[in-house]
Order: sequence, then C-alpha cells, then structure tokens
Amino acid sequence: MSDEDLATVARIYEGWEGGDFTFGVAAFDPDATLVVDPGIPDGGVFEGLDGIRTYMTRFLEAWESLTIAAKSFKQSGDAILVAVRQTGVGKESGVPVTLEYFQVWTFRDGSVIRLESILREEKALAAIDS
Repeated sequence: MSDEDLATVARIYEGWEGGDFTFGVAAFDPDATLVVDPGIPDGGVFEGLDGIRTYMTRFLEAWESLTIAAKSFKQSGDAILVAVRQTGVGKESGVPVTLEYFQVWTFRDGSVIRLESILREEKALAAIDS
C-alpha cells in the first residue's frame, strides 16, 4: 500500500463529504468490485464500473441530500480501512439519517480493485487482516 493510495482515498472522501459522488470515479479499475454488506439496504456484489454505477445511481436516488465523511484511516497490506459517517435526508420521507460503518479499499497498481461497505467493525478488521 502506497502513501499515494492513501492520499487518493482521502481525496475521494473530501469530495464525498461535499456531496460529490462522481469524485474518485477515475481511481477505479474497469473491473473493480463493490461489495455492500447484506445488512445495508440493496446490499450485494456489483461487478465492473457498470455494475457499480447501477448500484450508486439507485442508492443516490433515495436521498435528498447525502454526505459520506471519513472518521479515520488504517492501512494494512494492500487495503485501507476507513471508518465512515454517512449523513443524509431521505428524498421521500424527509427524515434525517446518520449511519456509521466501515469501508475497505483494496488497490492494485494504483487503482481501486475492490471496495467493501461493512457494518460491523470486527468484520471490517477481519477483511483487512485476511
């Protein structure tokens, strides 16, 4: 894991904290995989940029406003574990929601090849230690 990869992830969260979820798309490998914990609505495995785009479009349509901010970073091998806080207002409900969870970023040759969203910290720590 390079310092450059960590800087890339930090910049992505800067964009996401500002509500710009197009930020960082260029960092993803065309064959990247997104894994969303089954405990998160619409969870599953999404392959390639088209699969990730389909998931993100559907996910973002549910929100009037949304930000995802990094609370902390931990590097381990080829992965970066990020504790995140997601804050948003539901489009239909108007209800404000805050959710804290973890994301594990895996890089190869400077590109994101896998991004996992995981609800429980112990599962996220196991993912970076495997």
